[in-house]
Amino acid sequence: MDEEVQRVSNALDEVERIADPEARVRAMSRVMAEQVKRNARWKEERRELVLSLRAQKVSYRQIAARLGLGLSTVQDIERGYSGSGKHRPRAKREDEA
Repeated sequence: MDEEVQRVSNALDEVERIADPEARVRAMSRVMAEQVKRNARWKEERRELVLSLRAQKVSYRQIAARLGLGLSTVQDIERGYSGSGKHRPRAKREDEA
């Protein structure tokens, strides 16, 4: 695990170890609210990088390996899709395009 990721994980572990249940849940709520804001920025930055790499003709598989993502995730990012797989729109067949 990268050092930065480990530090964040350790900090989250500390939140989970707060003894007082009310204080723990207050801290968890603040962390979750902050992360909601951050997720939008991170999602956009990730998409910009994927699109940039695709513009450079980097394959989906290479992008997935470089960024530690699944192949279908890279494809979904390029398409602008970010929902769950359960609600993913069906791909159009060539005869429907």
